[in-house]
Amino acid sequence: MVELASTILLAAATVLSAWSAFEATKWSGVQATRFNQASASRTESIRASTTAGQEALADVTVFTAWLNATELGERSVADALASRFRGEFATAFKAWKATDPLHNPAAPATPFVLPQYRRADSAKANELLAAATKRFDEATRANQISDNYVLLTVLAATVLFFVGVSTQLERLEFRMALVGLALVVFLVSTGVLANFPLAL
Repeated sequence: MVELASTILLAAATVLSAWSAFEATKWSGVQATRFNQASASRTESIRASTTAGQEALADVTVFTAWLNATELGERSVADALASRFRGEFATAFKAWKATDPLHNPAAPATPFVLPQYRRADSAKANELLAAATKRFDEATRANQISDNYVLLTVLAATVLFFVGVSTQLERLEFRMALVGLALVVFLVSTGVLANFPLAL
């Protein structure tokens, strides 16, 4: 009976060890992929953020030139500058002009404070940063899961060790004790494995 139990435990622990090693490798792959995706999204976010900053600087520069031309009474220059506003800024500028800012002290100081002033690249940068954070969190989780599977591999190896040592003992009670210990470790490992996610 002890030899039969040992044989079954050896086979089962070998399968557990192989499966755990397989899943650990798969989750390591998931981790690497998610880290790469997070890095790519972060890079794209920085690029979009830089573009948004450049657009904001261009908007401020052209708007300042428009204000100067307006104050100097150079209507044709002001109109030419206004015709070159970026589409996103032109929408905010139009809403700002509707408040009669040059004569209405209660009007907003600039178009930049209005909700109509939006920059698509700024929103894109925020979305990409959120995606990068999500992928990074997924990579961290995959790393932890991979580590958990590695621990299961170690536990399976412990079962193999106990069973292997038991075959070298002559006293039956010692053999039974080691096989019993191996069985406990195996059952605990199997129970833990049941709660681990699988890499798809």
